[in-house]
Amino acid sequence: MIVNFTRRTALKAFVAAGVLAGATAGAWAADKVQLRLATSGSETDQRSVAMRDVFGPMVAEFADYSPSYNGTIFAQGTELDAISRGNLEMSIASAQELAQFFPEFSIFTAGYVHQDADHQVAVFNAPLMDAFKKKAEEELGVKLLSVMYLGRRQVNLRQSKDELEVKTPADLAGVNLRMPGTDAWQFLGKALGASPTPMAFAEVYTALSSGAVDGQDNPLPTVVDAKFYEVTNQIILTSHLVDLNYIAMNAEVFNALTPEQQATVQAAADAAAEAGRMTQLQKEQELVAFLEEQGMEIYEPDQEAFRNQVQSMYLESEFAATWPEGVLEQINALGK
Repeated sequence: MIVNFTRRTALKAFVAAGVLAGATAGAWAADKVQLRLATSGSETDQRSVAMRDVFGPMVAEFADYSPSYNGTIFAQGTELDAISRGNLEMSIASAQELAQFFPEFSIFTAGYVHQDADHQVAVFNAPLMDAFKKKAEEELGVKLLSVMYLGRRQVNLRQSKDELEVKTPADLAGVNLRMPGTDAWQFLGKALGASPTPMAFAEVYTALSSGAVDGQDNPLPTVVDAKFYEVTNQIILTSHLVDLNYIAMNAEVFNALTPEQQATVQAAADAAAEAGRMTQLQKEQELVAFLEEQGMEIYEPDQEAFRNQVQSMYLESEFAATWPEGVLEQINALGK
């Protein structure tokens, strides 16, 4: 674990002595708490916008919210380490990043664990998350405030629906599906029933155009941004991965706030997450209409058939070895 106990102990001492808050009550009233947020996202990313327009104003009375974008002050993947060391107050962290510290967090990166945006929120607020949150806070010094919805990954194919209609994983047999190159992504491609092919994102458009691959998987905004609709004919709404981020905060900084300030920070994080979630859901809905206007065939397969196969394969894999017993069943029950 990357935890700097010396720095954290010193931070506690400073808070107790009133150095961080100001040596007097007057200084405390005048000085605002510094809340720097580091994200690899752009300034126009829906997560960044929600934090700037919703979170920042809600905490402005006592906190100086100062975001930085595009990995400018901390490179992507180093933010949690920076929080742990006391060098950063806030970040927007992925489950994949947390799994680097705590392998059990990999359950939240697996296919069909989260069913939709509402299910994500229900899971995050359920008692089953308490042990995950506690471990992140006690062993890494990171408090997870709220969950942000990033979107659903869908299967996008060159073949028309008349040539290949996908209802179950069996229908993807032999389909050459581009997936990101890591073992985890390749495993997910196989679990979906396809023949996954690792390929750099920059090569995907040309590969689809030439027929080097049959399809790719990404959220609808990526399909539009990369103009994959120009070289494909259908999108199967598998929603096999409902991706997320967590609004993360330095636990010592949070705990040094007054109870009223803590409640405000929590309410602000929840409000920002909700705003970003609504924006992303609306965008996805609008993009379905746009893609259909471009001639794309868009439909839902047998979600239960996909979910059953993918989860069965995960449970039999090494990925599930670190998952707490019974947690997957509790997560699934929240979606019913």
